Amino acid sequence: MSRAPRPTTRRKASPRGARGSGQPPIHTRFQAWGVNHAQAMMFSLGRLSRNPFGAALTLTVIAIALALPSGLWLALKNLQEASGDWDRGAQLSVFVADSVSDQDLAQLAGRMEALEPVHSAQPLTREDALAEFRALSGFGEALDLLDHNPLPALVLVTPVAAHQGPEAVRALAGQLEALEGVTQAQVDLQWVQRLQALLEITRRGVGLVAVLLGLGVLLVVGNTIRLDILNRRREIEVAKLVGATNGFIRRPFLYGGLWLGLFGGLLALIILGLGLLLLNGPVQQLASLYGSDFRLQGPGFSGVMALLGLGITLGLGGSWIAVGRHLRDIEPQ
Repeated sequence: MSRAPRPTTRRKASPRGARGSGQPPIHTRFQAWGVNHAQAMMFSLGRLSRNPFGAALTLTVIAIALALPSGLWLALKNLQEASGDWDRGAQLSVFVADSVSDQDLAQLAGRMEALEPVHSAQPLTREDALAEFRALSGFGEALDLLDHNPLPALVLVTPVAAHQGPEAVRALAGQLEALEGVTQAQVDLQWVQRLQALLEITRRGVGLVAVLLGLGVLLVVGNTIRLDILNRRREIEVAKLVGATNGFIRRPFLYGGLWLGLFGGLLALIILGLGLLLLNGPVQQLASLYGSDFRLQGPGFSGVMALLGLGITLGLGGSWIAVGRHLRDIEPQ
């Protein structure tokens, strides 16, 4: 059985009034506190290294539980990036009256673009609309039989990012319809609403998976620390007999949970990195077929720190629960 760090013995207080009586200076107490914590950290790390097979199994489970929701979140983030931010795809088709000439159409588009909620306004003349319809519809020969161009002129208006919501787009449509020469401002908001609902469902699903797997990490760490406490029961009883406090006995187990969470988070980052490395080539090849230079984005510095912090928090939380539950049941006989 490995030896635990020795508890710090307390000196007998000097008689009141004697020189040097009372507690030691604060820097001495702080130094002793730091030494005790350093000893507990190294002791718990040593116990982890002396059981590499069991530690590897536990760390693998923790890493998979952390990497799965992180990978789903990263996939959702990359999908939004690849699509050019789907929830910003609302566009209004503003139809104008037949009396508006091509020159007036350009001026009208300029007035629309000057509005604060508008990012861009692209005029589309009747001839341009007919040419586009001819190219996309495949009814070129049938269109040649028409006596006149039946398609109206229009302006394609793209709102700014801050006015991409359904209510904001509806308000902008009413503002555009109030302009002189505009007959109708049409926008298909149904697909935008469906897309936003789908993304919200995906986000909540990722959050639910993250919560469930986080609870799984707590249970894994807690069970690991519980088994360690039971294996060291006689050692804990002896430590309590010689005057060790609960805080002193608790400290190595808490640091054991911290190491499990930290190393599990590092292993989860390695899993994410390997996944990105394997998928980045095929994704770039697919993007090049669509004329895009898109490549998968990693979690970034903030994502790395968040994942490591989450692993440490779950490790400490699981060990704290296990120690609080089982340590108080162990008393010297």
